[in-house]
Amino acid sequence: MIVKRSKAEIIFGFFNISFLLFLTLITLYPFLYVAFASLSNPSSLASHSGILLWPLGFNIDGYISVFKNPNIITGYTNTIIYVVVGTIINVFMTALGAYVLSRKGVMLRDPMMMIIVFTLFFSGGLIPNYLLVRSLGMFDTMWALILPGAISTYNLIIMRTSFAAIPESLEESARIDGANDITILFKIVLPLSQAVISVMILFYAVAHWNSWFSAMIYLRNRDAYPLQLFLREILINSSTDSMITGSSGNDKEAVSEIVKYCTIIIATLPIIAVYPFMQKYFTKGVMIGAVKG
Repeated sequence: MIVKRSKAEIIFGFFNISFLLFLTLITLYPFLYVAFASLSNPSSLASHSGILLWPLGFNIDGYISVFKNPNIITGYTNTIIYVVVGTIINVFMTALGAYVLSRKGVMLRDPMMMIIVFTLFFSGGLIPNYLLVRSLGMFDTMWALILPGAISTYNLIIMRTSFAAIPESLEESARIDGANDITILFKIVLPLSQAVISVMILFYAVAHWNSWFSAMIYLRNRDAYPLQLFLREILINSSTDSMITGSSGNDKEAVSEIVKYCTIIIATLPIIAVYPFMQKYFTKGVMIGAVKG
C-alpha cells in the first residue's frame, strides 16, 4: 500500500532528516578529527589550522611510539581486568538486588527501595568514601575500584522494573515443581531478561573502561593503574617524552601532539568497536526497564 504524503509532510521530512544529519556530523566530527590527526604528518599538522577533513599525509609513527610505551600495555591489561571482573560482579550483585526488590512478598520491600533511591540523590561524599575504603583494607588494590560501586542505583531500578514485568504465573509454576528462589532467578528470570542484562553489561563495562577518578584517589602503585589514568597523564602532564626518539625542538612538540591523538584513539576504539554488537539490545532493554514503575 502506497501512502501519498502531503507537501507539508515532505518538507518537514526533508528538514528533519537534514537536522539529524547535521547533529550526527557535529557529534562525530571530534572523533574523526582526532583519528585524522593521529594519522597525519607531524610537521604538516603543526602548520595546519581550522577544520581537518582528511589526514595530512600518512604517518603511523605515533601509534608505533604509543605501543612501545610499557605504560600503555600495563594500562590496557589492568583495564581489561577491571572491566571483566568488575562487570561480572556488578551484573551479579545488581541481579540479586533487583530480584529481591521485584518480588511482591518480600518484607519491607518498599522502605528498602526508598532508602536505595535516596542514595541516587545524596551520597556521603569523597572523604567518607576514602576513609571507608582505607578502613576496609582496599586502599591501593583493584577492589577499591570495583566493590564500592558494585551496584548502581540507576541500573538496579532498571533491572528491578524489568524483573517485575515477568508474569507471576511462571514463578508460581516453578515453585509448584519445587524450585527455590535461586533456581527461579537463574533458570527463569535471567534467561527471560537477556536484553536488559546486555544493557547492564554495556553500562557497567563502559563505566569501568572510562573510569580514572577512583583510580587517581585510591591507587598509588603505578603497576595497577588503568589505561585512562595513563591517558590522563599523557594529555595533562605532557608525559610523552619517553615515547619520542630522534626528534628535537618544534619537531618534538609536533610529534608529541600526534602521540596524544594516537593515545586517545587507542583508548577509545575498543569500546566503540564493541558497542554496535550491543546496540540491538540497548533500546529494547532500556524500554523494558521503563515500562512499569
